[in-house]
Amino acid sequence: MHAETNSALVRSSDLTRYRLAPNPGPMSLEGTQSYVIAAPESGRVAVVDPGPLDETHLQELAAAGRVELVLITHHHIDHTEASARFHELTGAPVRALDAALCHGGEPLRDGETIESAGVRIDVLATPGHTADSVSFHLPEDGARGSVLTGDTILGRGTTIIAYPDGRLGPYLDSLARLQALGPATVLPAHGGTLPDLAAVCREYSDHRYQRLEQIRAALGALGGDASVAAVTDHVYFDIDPSVRGAAEASVAAQLDYLRG
Repeated sequence: MHAETNSALVRSSDLTRYRLAPNPGPMSLEGTQSYVIAAPESGRVAVVDPGPLDETHLQELAAAGRVELVLITHHHIDHTEASARFHELTGAPVRALDAALCHGGEPLRDGETIESAGVRIDVLATPGHTADSVSFHLPEDGARGSVLTGDTILGRGTTIIAYPDGRLGPYLDSLARLQALGPATVLPAHGGTLPDLAAVCREYSDHRYQRLEQIRAALGALGGDASVAAVTDHVYFDIDPSVRGAAEASVAAQLDYLRG
């Protein structure tokens, strides 16, 4: 079935569509967006982040065209749980930065250019959310290009720095690297699309530096050796309990950054 006839796929840019996986939650928002990349009239497709192990979801993705490649943005289970099954279903190689996540394919390399489904895909290592996070730049996707950002940038809100695997220093560097790509369309794994990558990166960076100032103030009030829990209570005093763990992880990352 050609992607245009698959009603489960939502058009997100000239060269991409996505299907929303049925896994909504406090961290995944409406669910994980699994992307299908293909040039116009191409019967071949590449899929990014097959998502959770849901057979209907996978069958709909497989029906988008002849799947010739599967790409992974990072190891979190809501992106990768179905990787082995989708490889079995389609025969397409699964490639990720981490060799342990690959099935029938080689690990991704930072700076690598992939040609798949008639589309140029540039691989950018963007660690920070996790150590193995990568983004995929489609420079020919519309007038300004597009970037599939995984969880490095979300469609709304801000992402977790999953410390100790994720680190704030590399994350800030990754934001600067993405910002240099200019006003590309942002194709995140959660929360819908955004029109201007550079603007979002500036907002994300500003937010992180504002949080760092709040952490410094908390340490001034609580003492330089204050615990993660105490700093979280001080800074995120009105946080929903469902995302308390995410807040503590981000605080831990910020304390690690400040304490060197």
